Amino acid sequence: MRQIIMMVLAALISFSGSASAQQSSKVEFMNSGTVTPNTLPFSEAVRVNDTVYLSGIIGNLPGTLKLAPGGIREETRQVMENIKAVLGAHGYTLKNLVKCTVMLADISEWPAFNEVYKTYFEPPFPARSAFAGSGLAMGARVEVECIAAVR
Repeated sequence: MRQIIMMVLAALISFSGSASAQQSSKVEFMNSGTVTPNTLPFSEAVRVNDTVYLSGIIGNLPGTLKLAPGGIREETRQVMENIKAVLGAHGYTLKNLVKCTVMLADISEWPAFNEVYKTYFEPPFPARSAFAGSGLAMGARVEVECIAAVR
């Protein structure tokens, strides 16, 4: 009986060790410098296993901290182009997106934002949520952060 208990304990220890090894995450901090300068205190994206988390992206002109001129529509267009550029720099596309969170400086600009946003996707669309903030980075009208599923 004692041998059986020892064998069961050995099997349990072996199983728990291999399970924890499988659960460990591979984390990769990704910075291409494509959209924002690498000198800023954040990563443009972080990959954890098969998920990529994009930092909030504003409508800055690539390589600068200057916003695209023209208001919410032009900023939204630039945000979406910046998201495409960040994803593309790491080998992904908008089709990898599964969730987007939209932050607007003024929620009344939602219809104008949505008009531009929807031109970047085909069904099935990523999940999405939106809210208005009292202020966004660099005085932006819109900021979008995304989550992508990748292999």
